[in-house]
Amino acid sequence: MFKKGGGAMRELSCLRCGAQMQYMMRERLQLGKTGWILGDLPNLFAGALDADIYVCPDCSKLEFFLAEDAAGQDETPKKTCPYCGKEIDFDYPKCPFCKREFKRLP
Repeated sequence: MFKKGGGAMRELSCLRCGAQMQYMMRERLQLGKTGWILGDLPNLFAGALDADIYVCPDCSKLEFFLAEDAAGQDETPKKTCPYCGKEIDFDYPKCPFCKREFKRLP
């Protein structure tokens, strides 16, 4: 069984009712959050996640899985911590290694 865009579909049973799950679509989910002052601007740097979505035809339960061809791809932009020099995700408010907080622009 194959889905649009290539790749084999997963054989899944619904965890709620046991029915066979059906492939619904692949969706690109935006990472990040909406800020009060800058709105959606920080989301441009947060990246996105490709997910395969499956639905149960009996109880309408949705299941999300990391897209098989996207597994192992990290699209989150990186930056270097100015204090310890480690590479971290761009949207981290503080370094997970040295725990130093980054100054926010006014």
